[in-house]
Amino acid sequence: MNATDRAPADLLQSALAADPSRPLVTYYDDATGERVELSVATFANWVAKTANLLQDELSAEPGDRVALLLPAHWQTAVWLLACSSTGVVADVAGQPAEADLVVSGPDTLHQARACSGERIALALRPLGARFPQPPEGFTDYAVAAPGQPDHFTPYAPVDPQAPALIVAGAELSGAEVVERATRDAPGLGLTGPGSRLLSTRPYDTWEGLSAGLYAPLATGGSVVLCRHADRLSEDERTRRIESERVTATAP
Repeated sequence: MNATDRAPADLLQSALAADPSRPLVTYYDDATGERVELSVATFANWVAKTANLLQDELSAEPGDRVALLLPAHWQTAVWLLACSSTGVVADVAGQPAEADLVVSGPDTLHQARACSGERIALALRPLGARFPQPPEGFTDYAVAAPGQPDHFTPYAPVDPQAPALIVAGAELSGAEVVERATRDAPGLGLTGPGSRLLSTRPYDTWEGLSAGLYAPLATGGSVVLCRHADRLSEDERTRRIESERVTATAP
């Protein structure tokens, strides 16, 4: 983290400048056996494409609210940083009927239809694959995002003091997200660059978002994000910690 990092998108730019090739998010789904590792550069590329999709294709503006109906997943992390890049408010598990846009996983499509604005659907399939059959009334993220530009510039600078994130009923500005994540880091065992945190926490609380994305990003570390980790035996969990060179855990 640099002194000029005032919002989550700034943290990503600093990470990109420091070491674009290092791992940032490693994702496991122990229900499917999926493992995906994204370097800082690859993650930033997905963020740029998603931010361009938001700003240009979906006409989202700073202050608009996006209901994110998504689990702890690497693509959810991408959407959180894309929202920060555009000044759009990420409302985690928010009410679609009250949102300007909705981004939904495959299990919440019915709920997402309550949104009268743009609706984006993520299949959450391995390697970011598209839906075999696109859900009616939704744009398939895996179809729309890859063709977007690899670099993003907002039409207007994002205000770090403006609302950026809503989670579990609490609204935080971009600056507050950075401050809280930085403050959380020592308690999570994140001591600086090279720290690698394994998190099994869901993304529907601040504690889950901080451990699963923001605190590692704020400290120059990385996260091993595990979904359905309750299916692992103790031996399998130990082997993962060793093979991924995990330095701290957030169960």
